[in-house]
Amino acid sequence: MPKYVYDFTEGNKDLRDLLGGKGANLAEMTNLGLPVPPGFTITAEACRRYLSDGGFPEGLADEVETHLTAMEKGMGKRLGDAGDPLLVSVRSGARYSMPGMMETVLNIGLNDESVQGLAKQAGDERFAWDSYRRLIQMFGKTVLGIDGDLFENGIDAAKRHKGVDSDLDLEAADFRRLVETYKGIVREQTGHDFPYDPREQMRLAVEAVFESWNAPRAIIYRRQERIPADLGTAVNIVAMVFGNLGMESGTGVAFTRDPGSGQQGVYGDYLRNAQGEDVVAGIRNTVPLQELAEIDPDSYQRLLDIMKTLENHYRDLCDIEFTIERGKLWMLQTRVGKRTAAAAFRIATQLVDQGLIDLDEAVSRVTGDQLAQLMFPRFDVGTDLRHIAKGMNASPGAAVGKAVFSSERAKELAEQGEDVILVRRETTPDDLVGMIAAQGVLTSRGGKTSHAAVVARGMGKTCVCGAEELEVDAQERRFTAPDGVVVEEGEVISIDGGTGEVYLGEVPVMASPVVEYFEGSGDSGDELVQAVHRILSHADGRRRLDVRANADNPDDAARARRFGARGIGLCRTEHMFLGDRRKLVEDLILAGSAEERRAALDALEPLQRSDFAGILEAMDGLPVTIRLIDPPLHEFLPDITALSVKIALAGDGATPRDRRLLDAVKRLHEQNPMLGLRGVRLGLVIPGLFAMQVRAIAEAAAERRAAGGDPRAEIMIPLVAAVQELEGVRDEAERILAEVGVEALIGTMIEVPRAALTAGQIAEAAQFFSFGTNDLTQMTWGFSRDDVEAAFFSRYLDLGIFGVSPFETIDRSGVGRLMSIAVEEGRRTRPDIKLGICGEHGGDPESVHFCHEIGLDYVSCSPFRVPVARLEAGRAALACAEPESR
Repeated sequence: MPKYVYDFTEGNKDLRDLLGGKGANLAEMTNLGLPVPPGFTITAEACRRYLSDGGFPEGLADEVETHLTAMEKGMGKRLGDAGDPLLVSVRSGARYSMPGMMETVLNIGLNDESVQGLAKQAGDERFAWDSYRRLIQMFGKTVLGIDGDLFENGIDAAKRHKGVDSDLDLEAADFRRLVETYKGIVREQTGHDFPYDPREQMRLAVEAVFESWNAPRAIIYRRQERIPADLGTAVNIVAMVFGNLGMESGTGVAFTRDPGSGQQGVYGDYLRNAQGEDVVAGIRNTVPLQELAEIDPDSYQRLLDIMKTLENHYRDLCDIEFTIERGKLWMLQTRVGKRTAAAAFRIATQLVDQGLIDLDEAVSRVTGDQLAQLMFPRFDVGTDLRHIAKGMNASPGAAVGKAVFSSERAKELAEQGEDVILVRRETTPDDLVGMIAAQGVLTSRGGKTSHAAVVARGMGKTCVCGAEELEVDAQERRFTAPDGVVVEEGEVISIDGGTGEVYLGEVPVMASPVVEYFEGSGDSGDELVQAVHRILSHADGRRRLDVRANADNPDDAARARRFGARGIGLCRTEHMFLGDRRKLVEDLILAGSAEERRAALDALEPLQRSDFAGILEAMDGLPVTIRLIDPPLHEFLPDITALSVKIALAGDGATPRDRRLLDAVKRLHEQNPMLGLRGVRLGLVIPGLFAMQVRAIAEAAAERRAAGGDPRAEIMIPLVAAVQELEGVRDEAERILAEVGVEALIGTMIEVPRAALTAGQIAEAAQFFSFGTNDLTQMTWGFSRDDVEAAFFSRYLDLGIFGVSPFETIDRSGVGRLMSIAVEEGRRTRPDIKLGICGEHGGDPESVHFCHEIGLDYVSCSPFRVPVARLEAGRAALACAEPESR
């Protein structure tokens, strides 16, 4: 029978999969000799068994009882004893941090008898009854599923009756009456009394934590953060220590470095006479952690020593929860802290300079998603701004949008394409949907460790917290600023998560310093820029994958090169036929004879040659993969409805050209054009079309070479499904290249499932493959991206059919399997074949790792994603390296 329960003395930080992050780290701190309350952890495996079997797995209840009895014996107290009661907390703790997404219940063990014993032992009747009402409130909402507003309304009524604004002003008698009110709410809402037996309270709380793994907000958060759904959560049973034992007690959250900026120092929040949930819920405004030095200097110094110990031990920024019980410091949790993108890069390089980690580890600790966040624009503070408030700079960035006051409204407007800012007094886990939908979050309560701040930082969302000057009225959907400005729902505001400033109206944005650095115009001495440069340079030295860019003009090609691209992996020639040149394509389509077709092609060729010359010059010395025209020709013709209306209105005055165009549109109309006459099929059916493009490429390369350059053109044939298709085009292309006297690789896109499955044959005629994963995904799944994403993808995500959209990250099991087959068979036929990817997945971090794993030579992505791909290629190489090689 498996072991389901581990005492804190039995675990360590490396058992995260089994004990969850919280339990593993409580065990680690216990092993380090730090002041951790006694406790034990129920494993995540027990949760998985509970969820699959519908109840406690066999043996779990006995193990829990054994460990609880040992805890009682060690502490000399019994759970819920009427004389000197032991109280415990029941806390979730998954493998990956999911702040606020699952349940916690404090003060388990209190009832009408044990509350008397607690009051006697503490010498504080108010504290005991306050703890009892907290238990009923948390238990009622978390375990019994009662609307939390009913309890909030109860305490609000108690404060109104007393004529006070804060629960700190309520006395023991007030809390005693509130306990009766809360018990009445439980009885009315459930039909049963609040459970009296402390062990039953604990059992029900454990079940509630298990169940909360599949709560809607937890599911949404896991999907957002790409956390696997089958991990389950561990449960930690911890002896209670009390921060609400008077003003000499308190609770707080500390960071060993600023999670917003990465700067070293003392960062965190402290709240006197409070329990931990009061801090993270944001319902009372905290004081900066530095004030603890005046409130309790001994505890403050002890905390600083522990913070240093933990950071050196974990070799990283640590996020710490602590409680002070009448001058005694207790550690309730530590974890490697969430941080902003800027902080991630700064901290990684700081730790390198301190000798705690090496540059390999630094590269592994930052992500491409974080680097992408650093490339977002920021506010132009040099403009005329209407400043209306200031809060805490909880998560940086520049966010502009319409103010909305509910998650539902945020989601609704975002789905309509609107940018929104979610404004709340404080957020709760139930606001997660709105936070995901919003560009940024603004709250009037809470600090840098409130729910809004922690979740926003983890998601890379701009967030300003604790803007106390704002009076937020969610009911009336508006807020009032100190100068009397009233902002109604729908009005545009701007928030700066780097400074905490709130502005009325839309503030212009400017490029980030990281983008300016890549462009060659930024401050190379900027600390953040230097951190990015060091890490990215090291990643470049470690990566095996080359990184190219998708670019269709010289400007984009030049920008991609400045961003570190080592060539162009996809130059789409169809983009060159738009605008004024569309008429020339129309001439080609309307050609009624070989002479007319030749004239149209002759008119297009010099324009194409000029296009290619500019791109080859911008990428001189680096490969440029040019894809011959891919989409169906009807895309270059007028819309059939608009043209029909135009001709009908013109009547007899309609031009012959318009009538011929309408005939051509009708002739070329296809029920499913993306599976019709396009790609290589056009080159085989329209005489001279591909030959014109190949000649333009060859002559542009010859011109560049004559000018002293080093052009490296590669010709890519799209939509090949059979080697015979490629052979026909390749033979003609090789003849033209020989006539012009230049060399160029000839290859194909692998974007049709049949091409992947017959890659061994196709490799006989191809010198390179480039995976077009957009089309390959569509054809493998059998749906059109343009039609299905809005139609049912959200439902598929809800049902778990997708963990993430297959257009966002490569579907390893299906599309990825086809790619693996093509790589294996292609290399078997032609060992020196070059293999790359040019679909949108080329800039997706997880997909870059997959491309490294299956042995591609390069990835290609949009110019602004090139730095992201470079970093992830380095991280992929390090992740796959043998430990001894590192």
